[in-house]
Amino acid sequence: MTDPAIVLVSADHIDTLHDSFHRYAREYDVRTARSCDEALRAAEQVRAGGGTVALFVSDSRLPDDHLLAAFTKWRTVAPNARRLVAAHWEHFIEDAPALRPGMAKGKYDAYLLMPRGIRDEEFHNAVTDLLSDWGSTVADPEVVSVAIVSPVHDALTLGIRDYLDRMGMPSRVYDPESEGGRLVRDLVDDELGYPLVHALNRRPIRARSVRDVAVTLYGAPGDVEVAEVVDLVVVGGGPAGLAAAVYGASEGLSVVVLEAEAIGGQAGTSSMIRNYLGFPRGISGMRLAQRARNQALRFGTRFFTGWDVTALEPGVDGAPHVLRTEGGDVEARAVMVSTGVAYRKLGVPAIEGLVGLGVHYGAAMTAAREMEDYDAYVVGGGNSAGQAAVHLARFARSVTILVRRPTLAETMSDYLVGEIEYHPGISVQTCTQVVDGGGEGRLQWLVLEDVSTGERTRVEAHGLFLLLGAEPRCDWLPATVARDERGFVLTGRDVPKQCWVDGLPPGNLATTVPGVFAAGDIRSGSMKRVAAASGEGASVVPFVHAYLTPVDGTPEVVQPNG
Repeated sequence: MTDPAIVLVSADHIDTLHDSFHRYAREYDVRTARSCDEALRAAEQVRAGGGTVALFVSDSRLPDDHLLAAFTKWRTVAPNARRLVAAHWEHFIEDAPALRPGMAKGKYDAYLLMPRGIRDEEFHNAVTDLLSDWGSTVADPEVVSVAIVSPVHDALTLGIRDYLDRMGMPSRVYDPESEGGRLVRDLVDDELGYPLVHALNRRPIRARSVRDVAVTLYGAPGDVEVAEVVDLVVVGGGPAGLAAAVYGASEGLSVVVLEAEAIGGQAGTSSMIRNYLGFPRGISGMRLAQRARNQALRFGTRFFTGWDVTALEPGVDGAPHVLRTEGGDVEARAVMVSTGVAYRKLGVPAIEGLVGLGVHYGAAMTAAREMEDYDAYVVGGGNSAGQAAVHLARFARSVTILVRRPTLAETMSDYLVGEIEYHPGISVQTCTQVVDGGGEGRLQWLVLEDVSTGERTRVEAHGLFLLLGAEPRCDWLPATVARDERGFVLTGRDVPKQCWVDGLPPGNLATTVPGVFAAGDIRSGSMKRVAAASGEGASVVPFVHAYLTPVDGTPEVVQPNG
């Protein structure tokens, strides 16, 4: 396999850059160029040889073109490569004001000072972050944790890869007759059928569902028992749930997190979150979720994935609350509901019949790799839709965002609107909706309707990504937990006055059931932002402490049922 390339570009300081990248030469094809055109030819040579460019590193000044224009040209040859400005210290401060707006528009990923010595680890930390991000989004990752053997790239195979991506486990699909496919097939005694899934240190299985893979990796829910009454059970492992787990466990609470799917929730599918505090170069939803999970684990939180909570039975007269799951029950002194939301259905029967076959609800990061040299469409006007479009543009020939509104600015963050406006591969079609679609065995075409005029147009499409707003995931909650007219959980002063006790509303983030709290997107009136959900999850913890500790300061003792 050809080593991925790193292209270094500088007219006057190429030797300094090359010396700084000596440590990467064993695993990357490090190339140098002194101009925009020379770097473009180097990238074309890499591609012609069957290789890929992982990273462009350029001085802030080039002799033959403006740097931002150069990045645009290089992107046409290597759309998935990460882009780093390494400005020489002689003009680092002088060039910054003119270049930094380009980072906000997505023209490059980071602006750093060129290394001044051989061990500038702050610089190299940024480089390795960018290379790691690149490696997690390429079609075939360098490091493979799970091998999938399948003769076809069907909906199930795609769903398995998407689940593995969200769990931070790089995977690759092998044809049964390939070398990798035969190696996996040799590990099974009989022909089990496809897809075969082989995780390290485990026997291959034939997966009939994504759940089969989750059980193979983490054990069946019935294999896990929580015998004692825990202080806090968090239902839902998205940003709100993860924040509650970190802060709760770090402050001495015993915490269990129950997550039906992959840790990270809907936010875990975001390819790049650029406005989350403390991550100036941005961070993918998956990486943010995995870091938060590892942080919570270090404080003692227990995570159980694959557990669908089917019911919450509130405790009576001091008894613990009971969470019912398919694999057993968990008893808790306090519960936080953070199950998030699901994307609304489009409601077009022909489209619904192609889900998993070119049609996807959510960002479907894995499916983006299947869009190379094809046209893709994204429906939705929120940040998730914008992030999905930017990620898809690394692979697809073209990406079109479809919105019913006349503009994106009403519902999308300004930084994303700007990035989309300046991206040559993304276009926005306003006042438009999808009314039909079809194809032979997978999506091949769509019918788009102008909501103002009713005019319809048929277009070719290989991918349709639907990010249509939110529907709450709380059918399992009892009727005693008050909800608004859309089904979102009511908390605090939003609770109807007839449900107040002694003329007082429930506390902040508390529901109508004592000891049951709600945070994140599931909560009525929430902001629907990752940072806001994280803040709410952290804020629940002091309320849990207050609930568990009576006024006299003596902790309440709750005995298990039965």
